Amino acid sequence: MLARPTDPVGEAPVSAALVSQILDPAELLAPLLSAGQTGEIPDVALTAQIAAQAERITALTPVQVYELLTPALCAHHPHVAMQWLRDAGLLAYLLPELDATVSFSQEGGRRHKDVWEHTKAVVWQAVPRPAVRWAAVLHDIGKVPTRRFVGPGKVTFHGHAEEGVRMFRRGPARRIGFPAEMGERVELLILYHLRGGQYDGSWTDAAVRRFAQDMGPVLTDLLDLSRADVTSKRPGKRQKCLCLISELAKRIREIEAQDAVVPPLPPGLGNLLMRALQLPPGRHIGELRGRLEALCEAGEIEARQEPEYYVEVVRARGLAEGVQVQPPKGLPVVASDTPPTDPGSTHPGSTDPGSTDPT
Repeated sequence: MLARPTDPVGEAPVSAALVSQILDPAELLAPLLSAGQTGEIPDVALTAQIAAQAERITALTPVQVYELLTPALCAHHPHVAMQWLRDAGLLAYLLPELDATVSFSQEGGRRHKDVWEHTKAVVWQAVPRPAVRWAAVLHDIGKVPTRRFVGPGKVTFHGHAEEGVRMFRRGPARRIGFPAEMGERVELLILYHLRGGQYDGSWTDAAVRRFAQDMGPVLTDLLDLSRADVTSKRPGKRQKCLCLISELAKRIREIEAQDAVVPPLPPGLGNLLMRALQLPPGRHIGELRGRLEALCEAGEIEARQEPEYYVEVVRARGLAEGVQVQPPKGLPVVASDTPPTDPGSTHPGSTDPGSTDPT
Protein backbone atom coordinates (compact mmCIF):
# COMPACT_ATOMS: atom_id res chain seq x y z
CA MET A 1 0.00 0.00 0.00
CA LEU A 2 1.31 3.44 -0.91
CA ALA A 3 2.21 5.86 1.85
CA ARG A 4 -0.47 8.28 2.98
CA PRO A 5 0.37 11.92 3.85
CA THR A 6 1.02 11.11 7.52
CA ASP A 7 2.84 7.76 6.96
CA PRO A 8 6.34 8.86 5.93
CA VAL A 9 7.24 10.53 9.17
CA GLY A 10 4.52 9.52 11.62
CA GLU A 11 3.53 13.11 12.40
CA ALA A 12 0.15 14.79 12.64
CA PRO A 13 -1.86 15.15 9.41
CA VAL A 14 -0.65 17.85 7.04
CA SER A 15 -3.11 20.59 6.07
CA ALA A 16 -5.44 19.74 3.19
CA ALA A 17 -4.39 22.94 1.39
CA LEU A 18 -0.77 21.84 1.23
CA VAL A 19 -1.60 18.30 0.18
CA SER A 20 -3.93 19.50 -2.57
CA GLN A 21 -1.24 21.68 -4.15
CA ILE A 22 -0.44 19.87 -7.39
CA LEU A 23 3.23 19.46 -8.25
CA ASP A 24 4.80 18.89 -11.62
CA PRO A 25 6.01 15.24 -11.95
CA ALA A 26 9.65 16.35 -12.03
CA GLU A 27 9.09 18.46 -8.90
CA LEU A 28 8.21 15.29 -7.01
CA LEU A 29 11.89 14.29 -7.20
CA ALA A 30 13.29 17.76 -6.53
CA PRO A 31 14.19 17.05 -2.85
CA LEU A 32 15.99 13.81 -3.75
CA LEU A 33 19.35 15.27 -4.74
CA SER A 34 19.55 17.37 -1.58
CA ALA A 35 18.89 14.26 0.52
CA GLY A 36 21.69 12.41 -1.27
CA GLN A 37 24.13 15.29 -0.95
CA THR A 38 23.44 16.43 2.62
CA GLY A 39 22.26 13.22 4.25
CA GLU A 40 19.20 15.02 5.64
CA ILE A 41 15.63 13.83 5.11
CA PRO A 42 13.57 16.56 3.37
CA ASP A 43 10.94 18.61 5.18
CA VAL A 44 8.10 16.63 6.74
CA ALA A 45 5.36 18.70 5.12
CA LEU A 46 6.94 18.53 1.69
CA THR A 47 7.43 14.76 1.97
CA ALA A 48 3.77 14.32 2.92
CA GLN A 49 2.68 16.55 0.05
CA ILE A 50 4.68 14.45 -2.42
CA ALA A 51 3.43 11.17 -0.92
CA ALA A 52 -0.16 12.30 -1.49
CA GLN A 53 0.42 12.56 -5.23
CA ALA A 54 3.18 9.99 -5.73
CA GLU A 55 1.33 8.32 -8.60
CA ARG A 56 2.02 11.38 -10.77
CA ILE A 57 5.66 10.25 -10.98
CA THR A 58 4.63 7.76 -13.67
CA ALA A 59 4.25 10.68 -16.11
CA LEU A 60 8.03 11.05 -16.32
CA THR A 61 9.82 9.50 -19.27
CA PRO A 62 12.39 6.73 -18.58
CA VAL A 63 15.20 9.09 -19.56
CA GLN A 64 13.95 11.73 -17.10
CA VAL A 65 13.81 9.14 -14.33
CA TYR A 66 17.41 8.08 -14.98
CA GLU A 67 18.65 11.66 -15.11
CA LEU A 68 16.85 12.62 -11.89
CA LEU A 69 17.76 9.54 -9.85
CA THR A 70 21.39 8.97 -10.85
CA PRO A 71 22.98 12.11 -9.32
CA ALA A 72 21.34 11.37 -5.95
CA LEU A 73 22.42 7.72 -6.05
CA CYS A 74 26.00 8.79 -6.83
CA ALA A 75 26.10 11.39 -4.03
CA HIS A 76 27.67 10.99 -0.57
CA HIS A 77 24.48 9.77 1.13
CA PRO A 78 22.64 7.60 -1.41
CA HIS A 79 21.09 5.49 1.37
CA VAL A 80 19.32 8.58 2.71
CA ALA A 81 18.01 9.42 -0.77
CA MET A 82 16.75 5.83 -1.12
CA GLN A 83 14.97 5.96 2.22
CA TRP A 84 13.31 9.23 1.29
CA LEU A 85 12.04 7.69 -1.98
CA ARG A 86 10.43 5.00 0.15
CA ASP A 87 9.04 7.49 2.72
CA ALA A 88 7.55 9.64 -0.04
CA GLY A 89 5.78 6.68 -1.65
CA LEU A 90 7.76 7.08 -4.90
CA LEU A 91 9.77 3.87 -4.70
CA ALA A 92 6.70 1.70 -5.23
CA TYR A 93 6.13 3.36 -8.61
CA LEU A 94 9.71 3.74 -9.79
CA LEU A 95 11.21 0.46 -8.53
CA PRO A 96 8.50 -1.84 -7.16
CA GLU A 97 11.00 -4.73 -7.29
CA LEU A 98 13.16 -2.89 -4.77
CA ASP A 99 10.17 -1.75 -2.70
CA ALA A 100 9.28 -5.43 -2.24
CA THR A 101 12.57 -5.97 -0.36
CA VAL A 102 11.53 -3.68 2.52
CA SER A 103 11.24 -5.77 5.70
CA PHE A 104 12.05 -8.86 3.61
CA SER A 105 14.30 -10.89 5.88
CA GLN A 106 17.36 -12.85 4.78
CA GLU A 107 17.76 -14.39 8.23
CA GLY A 108 15.18 -14.67 10.96
CA GLY A 109 15.43 -12.10 13.75
CA ARG A 110 18.39 -10.12 12.37
CA ARG A 111 17.51 -6.62 11.17
CA HIS A 112 20.81 -6.01 9.41
CA LYS A 113 19.94 -9.02 7.25
CA ASP A 114 16.80 -7.26 5.99
CA VAL A 115 17.30 -7.09 2.20
CA TRP A 116 16.30 -3.42 2.04
CA GLU A 117 18.64 -2.40 4.84
CA HIS A 118 21.43 -4.52 3.32
CA THR A 119 20.87 -2.94 -0.10
CA LYS A 120 21.08 0.60 1.28
CA ALA A 121 24.34 -0.30 3.01
CA VAL A 122 25.78 -1.77 -0.20
CA VAL A 123 24.86 1.33 -2.22
CA TRP A 124 26.40 3.60 0.41
CA GLN A 125 29.64 1.56 0.46
CA ALA A 126 29.91 1.31 -3.34
CA VAL A 127 32.22 3.53 -5.34
CA PRO A 128 30.21 6.43 -6.82
CA ARG A 129 30.27 5.29 -10.43
CA PRO A 130 26.78 5.11 -11.98
CA ALA A 131 27.05 1.48 -13.16
CA VAL A 132 28.27 0.26 -9.77
CA ARG A 133 25.74 2.29 -7.76
CA TRP A 134 22.82 1.17 -9.96
CA ALA A 135 23.98 -2.45 -9.80
CA ALA A 136 24.19 -2.11 -6.01
CA VAL A 137 20.63 -0.78 -5.93
CA LEU A 138 19.29 -3.72 -7.94
CA HIS A 139 21.67 -6.61 -7.21
CA ASP A 140 19.38 -8.45 -4.76
CA ILE A 141 15.91 -7.89 -6.23
CA GLY A 142 15.89 -11.55 -7.28
CA LYS A 143 15.88 -12.65 -3.64
CA VAL A 144 12.18 -11.96 -3.17
CA PRO A 145 10.86 -14.68 -5.54
CA THR A 146 13.68 -17.15 -4.80
CA ARG A 147 13.60 -17.23 -0.97
CA ARG A 148 13.20 -20.72 0.47
CA PHE A 149 13.18 -21.70 4.16
CA VAL A 150 15.25 -24.83 4.74
CA GLY A 151 15.36 -24.99 8.52
CA PRO A 152 15.19 -22.91 11.70
CA GLY A 153 16.67 -19.51 10.89
CA LYS A 154 18.06 -20.78 7.55
CA VAL A 155 17.10 -19.29 4.21
CA THR A 156 18.32 -19.94 0.66
CA PHE A 157 18.10 -17.78 -2.46
CA HIS A 158 19.31 -20.20 -5.12
CA GLY A 159 19.41 -18.60 -8.57
CA HIS A 160 18.60 -15.11 -7.30
CA ALA A 161 21.25 -13.48 -9.51
CA GLU A 162 19.78 -15.03 -12.66
CA GLU A 163 16.23 -14.22 -11.53
CA GLY A 164 17.39 -10.68 -10.78
CA VAL A 165 18.50 -10.28 -14.39
CA ARG A 166 15.11 -11.47 -15.65
CA MET A 167 13.36 -9.03 -13.32
CA PHE A 168 15.70 -6.22 -14.39
CA ARG A 169 14.81 -6.79 -18.05
CA ARG A 170 11.08 -6.86 -17.35
CA GLY A 171 11.01 -3.84 -15.05
CA PRO A 172 13.83 -1.40 -14.26
CA ALA A 173 15.38 -1.64 -17.73
CA ARG A 174 12.07 -0.39 -19.16
CA ARG A 175 11.19 2.18 -16.49
CA ILE A 176 14.69 3.64 -16.15
CA GLY A 177 16.19 5.10 -19.33
CA PHE A 178 19.68 3.69 -18.96
CA PRO A 179 22.09 4.57 -21.77
CA ALA A 180 22.52 1.39 -23.85
CA GLU A 181 26.02 0.50 -22.66
CA MET A 182 25.10 1.35 -19.07
CA GLY A 183 22.08 -0.95 -19.08
CA GLU A 184 24.14 -3.85 -20.40
CA ARG A 185 26.81 -3.20 -17.77
CA VAL A 186 24.31 -3.10 -14.91
CA GLU A 187 22.74 -6.34 -16.13
CA LEU A 188 26.10 -8.13 -16.16
CA LEU A 189 26.93 -6.85 -12.69
CA ILE A 190 23.62 -8.15 -11.34
CA LEU A 191 24.27 -11.52 -12.98
CA TYR A 192 27.85 -11.87 -11.71
CA HIS A 193 27.61 -10.03 -8.37
CA LEU A 194 28.31 -13.22 -6.38
CA ARG A 195 31.36 -14.31 -8.34
CA GLY A 196 34.00 -12.14 -6.68
CA GLY A 197 32.90 -13.24 -3.22
CA GLN A 198 33.33 -16.89 -4.17
CA TYR A 199 37.12 -16.57 -4.26
CA ASP A 200 38.63 -18.42 -1.31
CA GLY A 201 42.36 -18.26 -2.02
CA SER A 202 42.58 -21.78 -3.42
CA TRP A 203 42.03 -20.90 -7.09
CA THR A 204 44.79 -21.88 -9.51
CA ASP A 205 46.30 -19.27 -11.80
CA ALA A 206 44.25 -20.77 -14.63
CA ALA A 207 41.06 -20.30 -12.61
CA VAL A 208 41.97 -16.68 -11.81
CA ARG A 209 42.80 -16.05 -15.46
CA ARG A 210 39.50 -17.61 -16.53
CA PHE A 211 37.57 -15.47 -14.03
CA ALA A 212 39.17 -12.30 -15.38
CA GLN A 213 38.49 -13.43 -18.95
CA ASP A 214 34.83 -14.17 -18.17
CA MET A 215 34.26 -10.82 -16.47
CA GLY A 216 35.90 -8.93 -19.32
CA PRO A 217 35.08 -5.20 -19.38
CA VAL A 218 33.09 -5.28 -16.11
CA LEU A 219 35.94 -6.78 -14.05
CA THR A 220 36.87 -3.60 -12.16
CA ASP A 221 33.23 -2.67 -11.50
CA LEU A 222 32.49 -6.21 -10.34
CA LEU A 223 35.34 -6.27 -7.82
CA ASP A 224 34.22 -2.88 -6.49
CA LEU A 225 30.63 -4.16 -6.19
CA SER A 226 31.91 -7.30 -4.42
CA ARG A 227 33.68 -5.14 -1.83
CA ALA A 228 30.56 -3.04 -1.28
CA ASP A 229 28.45 -6.20 -0.88
CA VAL A 230 30.32 -7.12 2.31
CA THR A 231 28.06 -5.84 5.09
CA SER A 232 28.57 -8.50 7.76
CA LYS A 233 28.77 -7.29 11.35
CA ARG A 234 30.37 -10.49 12.59
CA PRO A 235 33.82 -9.87 14.12
CA GLY A 236 36.57 -10.58 11.62
CA LYS A 237 34.31 -11.82 8.81
CA ARG A 238 34.07 -8.47 7.03
CA GLN A 239 37.84 -7.96 7.09
CA LYS A 240 38.48 -11.50 5.87
CA CYS A 241 36.09 -11.08 2.92
CA LEU A 242 37.60 -7.74 1.92
CA CYS A 243 41.13 -9.16 2.13
CA LEU A 244 40.20 -12.07 -0.13
CA ILE A 245 38.72 -9.75 -2.77
CA SER A 246 41.86 -7.59 -2.62
CA GLU A 247 43.99 -10.72 -2.97
CA LEU A 248 42.01 -11.77 -6.04
CA ALA A 249 42.49 -8.34 -7.62
CA LYS A 250 46.21 -8.48 -6.88
CA ARG A 251 46.57 -11.94 -8.43
CA ILE A 252 44.76 -10.78 -11.56
CA ARG A 253 47.17 -7.84 -11.92
CA GLU A 254 50.20 -10.07 -11.34
CA ILE A 255 49.06 -12.69 -13.85
CA GLU A 256 48.31 -10.02 -16.47
CA ALA A 257 51.75 -8.46 -15.93
CA GLN A 258 53.44 -11.85 -16.13
CA ASP A 259 51.54 -12.77 -19.29
CA ALA A 260 52.68 -9.53 -20.88
CA VAL A 261 56.37 -10.30 -20.22
CA VAL A 262 56.83 -14.07 -20.02
CA PRO A 263 55.46 -16.23 -22.87
CA PRO A 264 52.81 -18.70 -21.66
CA LEU A 265 54.52 -21.67 -23.35
CA PRO A 266 58.04 -22.90 -22.49
CA PRO A 267 60.99 -22.90 -24.91
CA GLY A 268 61.72 -26.23 -26.60
CA LEU A 269 58.05 -27.23 -26.72
CA GLY A 270 58.03 -27.45 -30.52
CA ASN A 271 60.88 -30.00 -30.55
CA LEU A 272 59.16 -32.08 -27.88
CA LEU A 273 55.86 -32.04 -29.79
CA MET A 274 57.63 -33.29 -32.91
CA ARG A 275 59.33 -36.12 -31.03
CA ALA A 276 56.35 -37.17 -28.94
CA LEU A 277 53.83 -37.03 -31.78
CA GLN A 278 56.27 -38.11 -34.53
CA LEU A 279 55.65 -34.95 -36.52
CA PRO A 280 58.02 -33.31 -38.99
CA PRO A 281 58.92 -29.64 -38.59
CA GLY A 282 56.61 -27.20 -40.29
CA ARG A 283 53.82 -24.66 -39.87
CA HIS A 284 51.58 -27.21 -38.20
CA ILE A 285 53.77 -27.04 -35.08
CA GLY A 286 53.07 -23.31 -34.87
CA GLU A 287 49.35 -24.04 -35.21
CA LEU A 288 49.49 -26.46 -32.29
CA ARG A 289 51.30 -23.85 -30.19
CA GLY A 290 48.64 -21.31 -31.18
CA ARG A 291 45.89 -23.60 -29.93
CA LEU A 292 47.72 -24.12 -26.65
CA GLU A 293 48.28 -20.37 -26.22
CA ALA A 294 44.55 -19.74 -26.78
CA LEU A 295 43.70 -22.24 -24.04
CA CYS A 296 46.18 -20.53 -21.68
CA GLU A 297 44.71 -17.12 -22.40
CA ALA A 298 41.19 -18.44 -21.79
CA GLY A 299 42.30 -19.87 -18.45
CA GLU A 300 41.40 -23.43 -19.48
CA ILE A 301 44.94 -24.73 -18.91
CA GLU A 302 47.88 -23.52 -16.83
CA ALA A 303 50.53 -21.28 -18.38
CA ARG A 304 54.32 -21.63 -17.93
CA GLN A 305 54.36 -25.33 -17.09
CA GLU A 306 56.92 -27.97 -18.10
CA PRO A 307 56.82 -28.94 -21.82
CA GLU A 308 55.56 -32.45 -21.01
CA TYR A 309 52.40 -30.91 -19.53
CA TYR A 310 51.44 -29.42 -22.90
CA VAL A 311 52.15 -32.65 -24.79
CA GLU A 312 49.61 -34.35 -22.53
CA VAL A 313 47.15 -31.51 -23.13
CA VAL A 314 47.48 -32.00 -26.90
CA ARG A 315 46.83 -35.72 -26.51
CA ALA A 316 44.01 -35.49 -23.97
CA ARG A 317 42.13 -32.77 -25.87
CA GLY A 318 42.85 -34.08 -29.36
CA LEU A 319 44.36 -30.76 -30.40
CA ALA A 320 46.27 -32.37 -33.27
CA GLU A 321 43.06 -33.42 -34.98
CA GLY A 322 42.39 -31.41 -38.10
CA VAL A 323 45.90 -29.93 -38.22
CA GLN A 324 47.23 -30.06 -41.76
CA VAL A 325 50.79 -31.38 -41.61
CA GLN A 326 52.96 -29.19 -43.84
CA PRO A 327 56.61 -30.29 -43.72
CA PRO A 328 59.32 -28.11 -45.26
CA LYS A 329 59.89 -28.57 -48.98
CA GLY A 330 61.80 -31.72 -49.72
CA LEU A 331 60.41 -33.68 -46.75
CA PRO A 332 57.65 -36.24 -47.32
CA VAL A 333 54.27 -35.81 -45.67
CA VAL A 334 54.28 -38.22 -42.75
CA ALA A 335 50.68 -37.75 -41.59
CA SER A 336 47.44 -36.14 -42.69
CA ASP A 337 44.60 -35.28 -40.29
CA THR A 338 45.65 -37.50 -37.37
CA PRO A 339 49.41 -37.83 -36.83
CA PRO A 340 50.68 -41.12 -35.38
CA THR A 341 51.65 -41.35 -31.75
CA ASP A 342 54.21 -43.19 -29.73
CA PRO A 343 53.39 -46.85 -29.04
CA GLY A 344 51.26 -47.13 -25.94
CA SER A 345 50.27 -43.45 -25.86
CA THR A 346 46.72 -42.21 -26.06
CA HIS A 347 45.57 -41.53 -29.63
CA PRO A 348 44.94 -37.79 -30.09
CA GLY A 349 41.41 -38.48 -31.26
CA SER A 350 40.49 -40.85 -28.45
CA THR A 351 39.00 -40.12 -25.09
CA ASP A 352 40.81 -41.63 -22.15
CA PRO A 353 38.22 -42.12 -19.40
CA GLY A 354 40.97 -42.02 -16.83
CA SER A 355 42.45 -38.73 -18.00
CA THR A 356 41.94 -35.55 -16.03
CA ASP A 357 41.26 -32.03 -17.14
CA PRO A 358 44.63 -30.19 -17.02
CA THR A 359 42.92 -27.25 -15.42
